[in-house]
Amino acid sequence: MKRAVAVVGAVAMLLVAASAFAQGNFSGKWAPDADKNPAPAAGAGGGGGRGGGAPGPMTITQTATTLTIERETPNGPQKQEYTLDGAEHTMPMGQVEAKVTAKSAGGTITITRTVDRGQGPATTTIVYSMEGANLVVATTNPGRGGGEPTTNKVYYKKAM
Repeated sequence: MKRAVAVVGAVAMLLVAASAFAQGNFSGKWAPDADKNPAPAAGAGGGGGRGGGAPGPMTITQTATTLTIERETPNGPQKQEYTLDGAEHTMPMGQVEAKVTAKSAGGTITITRTVDRGQGPATTTIVYSMEGANLVVATTNPGRGGGEPTTNKVYYKKAM
């Protein structure tokens, strides 16, 4: 009986380790893939941090419970840390605070941010997933005309 309990315990530990490994595949230094990220249309906003412009490089660190994303921006380094428990947390977003949830499931990480900048709440959903060796970041923002356009940005892993 003791042996069966030990075997079941060992199998459970292996499953947890395999799950943590599968979730950890977003960690690394990522650079935008110029061939797979179309240039913004002429006149399209590239500033302001609201989804315009070309993506920049980023470093992702993922543990079983957190996702940390670090980027260089025109305003200096930016670091965002998300708790992957699916619970709502408050996070500073410039001069306002956002209500944020983040969860890892099925090989993806989904982050939902709701911010109210004085015109009512606006919710953005960001999904991190892998397509082969590429990281795809799909961002859905509320559109000005009522739609919710989604943009995909593709990254390749840089050598460490």
